[in-house]
Amino acid sequence: MNKFFTTVLVLLAVSTTAFSQSKGETKFGVNVGLNFANVTASGMTNDDYRIGFNAGVYADHYFSDSWSLKAKLTYDQKGWDKGYINTGGGNITTNYQVDYLTIPVLANWHFGRTKNWYLNLGPYVGILLNAKETAGGMDLKPIFSSTDFGADLGIGVKFPVAAKTKLFIELNGQGGLTDIFKNNTGSTVRNTLSAINIGFEF
Repeated sequence: MNKFFTTVLVLLAVSTTAFSQSKGETKFGVNVGLNFANVTASGMTNDDYRIGFNAGVYADHYFSDSWSLKAKLTYDQKGWDKGYINTGGGNITTNYQVDYLTIPVLANWHFGRTKNWYLNLGPYVGILLNAKETAGGMDLKPIFSSTDFGADLGIGVKFPVAAKTKLFIELNGQGGLTDIFKNNTGSTVRNTLSAINIGFEF
């Protein structure tokens, strides 16, 4: 892990080539990443993350060299580990694997001398694809809400690798605003997510 971050810092240090986008221009990108997913309930966070992955595509439309609007379509592995489920004979420990098709719409601010850095913020909607627990392989999709709404925040950096291609590294987080369970009579349970992503923009 230390070697990875050292490599990232070196790449950032040598990435000084300026590039700017034109008003009205739309860029497209692809990315993959590592997810650290969890849930919160009544201000409490589970200590055991589900480590998964994400993969997505996006379009980024520029209104100026500093501002753009980005729309993403991402497969996100969410959930949490070492939760509990009642099987009728008592509670057992299990992992929850909950996967979504996530659609964030983000205001994107490009900053720095070369506009290589960017910060984005906006809402997302997640469409439930599947939900299960690992101890017994039980399908839990019927008890989960079909959609998840929340906020997405990210920061990243790009650097040119070809005439019209840029490599980017991004850190982003999501915080759910709605209950992930249907007909929940207890504490509201919300998704949380931290991710590190890498990809290419064209």
